[in-house]
Amino acid sequence: MKASRRQALQGYLFISPWLIGFLVFTLGPLLYSLYVSFSEYSLFGSPYWTGLDNYQRALFEEPLFWKSLKNTLYFVALNVPLSIIGSLLLAMLLNQNIRGKTVYRTMFYIPSITPVVATTLIWVWILRSDFGLLNMMLEKIGLPAVPWLSSTRWAIPSLVLISLWEIGGQRMLIFLAGLQGINQELYEAADIDGGSVLQKFFHITLPMLSPTLLFNLIISIISSFNVFTTAFIATKGGPANATLFYVLYLFKNAFEWFQMGYASALAWLLFIVVFAVTVLQFVLSKRWVYYESE
Repeated sequence: MKASRRQALQGYLFISPWLIGFLVFTLGPLLYSLYVSFSEYSLFGSPYWTGLDNYQRALFEEPLFWKSLKNTLYFVALNVPLSIIGSLLLAMLLNQNIRGKTVYRTMFYIPSITPVVATTLIWVWILRSDFGLLNMMLEKIGLPAVPWLSSTRWAIPSLVLISLWEIGGQRMLIFLAGLQGINQELYEAADIDGGSVLQKFFHITLPMLSPTLLFNLIISIISSFNVFTTAFIATKGGPANATLFYVLYLFKNAFEWFQMGYASALAWLLFIVVFAVTVLQFVLSKRWVYYESE
């Protein structure tokens, strides 16, 4: 055997555990779910081919589909801008040359590694309508109590508030790395020309950070579309299905109502929506993302 073939064979042998795991636990179930999405399947029998019936049911017959999609889009519209802005501002603060900055970075990162279930349960206690800590603080300053999780008006903003607890996590670290990669000579030149703080932010920081901003934006959109755990624990989709997000609706169909065929169709529709939004972001990025190598 030639040396090049022997090296290639050795390489494939080294990555074979990952390849086998990918084929068995990722690609295989993925393709099977595509087949099941065109079938009627309840976990207690064999899939029965029904064609496009599941997709027709979701798009034209099931009002909860559009309700869950509307709730998810509302959550995405609130959560993505706030999380991006919050993570960027926090990264800029932690990028300052101050004493103990490593301690501050650790303190702000810790909430992101706290288990989501534990964090959500604590926030449910804080946002309780009757004896919640936040309402008690509002009453102390003369403001009325707010039904945070029990009102159709405040339920989704409350879940957005809970999700913002993790703005010091992965997105902040990525922004921090991007900020540290900006050439400091650009700021020095701006200082010589008398540039203000805002001018340096909009004409140096944002353009040089735009590739990082695009990455965080796409990751935030994908994760926001897949919101599930917080809503499942805090509200169970209520009140009046106000927090019935898309993935929660998919979960209920799959594991509570055992409609695996319909749930698989919902999963593939979500994939199409997220894929389309991601492609749109890449297309629009040509207008505002600046790559220094170009």
